[in-house]
Amino acid sequence: MIELDNVGYSYGGGELLGDVSVQLAPGSFHFLTGPSGAGKTTLLKLCYGALQPTAGQVRVFDEDMRKLDRDQMALMRRRIGVVHQDCRFLDHLPLSENIALPLLVSGKDLNGEEENLRELMKWVGLAPRADALPPELSGGERQRAALARAVIMSPDVVIADEPTGNVDWEMSQRLLQLLVELNRMGKTVLIASHDLGLIRAAKSQVQARVLRISNRRLQLAGADL
Repeated sequence: MIELDNVGYSYGGGELLGDVSVQLAPGSFHFLTGPSGAGKTTLLKLCYGALQPTAGQVRVFDEDMRKLDRDQMALMRRRIGVVHQDCRFLDHLPLSENIALPLLVSGKDLNGEEENLRELMKWVGLAPRADALPPELSGGERQRAALARAVIMSPDVVIADEPTGNVDWEMSQRLLQLLVELNRMGKTVLIASHDLGLIRAAKSQVQARVLRISNRRLQLAGADL
């Protein structure tokens, strides 16, 4: 699905990441961990094309990311659902319309997707909040809405950046369960997180590999997690 080969990323003359090589196979489940500022978000952005490497190669769905033109890049990104750390929404639109925005942008007929949208909102437990505006949502509701928006196009890969960083343990377990269910449906999942408790909980349910960024390099974490 996604392959990084000796990838490096430098900014302002300083190296943020170097010699990163990893393969995210179809149906795999990976955690990405490391201290704050280690480069987790940067690595995620390299995986879905928001950043281009300054060294090495990123291949997504067997295509060299650097060789994709604008239209090809847009089509590729439809196959990758991203849950951003900041969960931004359009505050003047109800929740259901915020979740449906990727459908609108891609030119799909929203009337033909109404049933799928209802089922998705039910799946994340937000059906009763369909008409709520984003400022009215709790932190957990915003995170679940962000996950729903990320998967509404039925992507092959789901990338989540600290999806449980601003919610309590009970809600983090609920979010984790949704991500585990996506993986069991065959989706490739990559989660950036510093929550070792969450990682241990996931490893009890799925075969999750844990990658750690340390000193600008990517390592496979040990079995102690």
